[in-house]
Amino acid sequence: MSPLLSNAILLSLFLFALAMVLTLLRLFKGPSAQDRVLALDYLYIVAMLMMLVLGIRYASDTYFEAALLIALFGFVGSFALAKFLLRGEVIE
Repeated sequence: MSPLLSNAILLSLFLFALAMVLTLLRLFKGPSAQDRVLALDYLYIVAMLMMLVLGIRYASDTYFEAALLIALFGFVGSFALAKFLLRGEVIE
């Protein structure tokens, strides 16, 4: 791996970690439930991107599979939360 790619990966991981910290602040401090749901959506997207960058760094398919699972569970979770906020129930 070239030094430029290695440094770019480290910088992107640092920026993703910073984005996660700021998102966690919004998640715990958010004034409304909708803000918290959006912060949770953004949190799983950033976690998925971190897994993809780690997969590139370590050249492992396991990280890509983990990113796919995070995306799948994040979508289902955000759908359930949106349905709960809209109707007050998840299962009809």
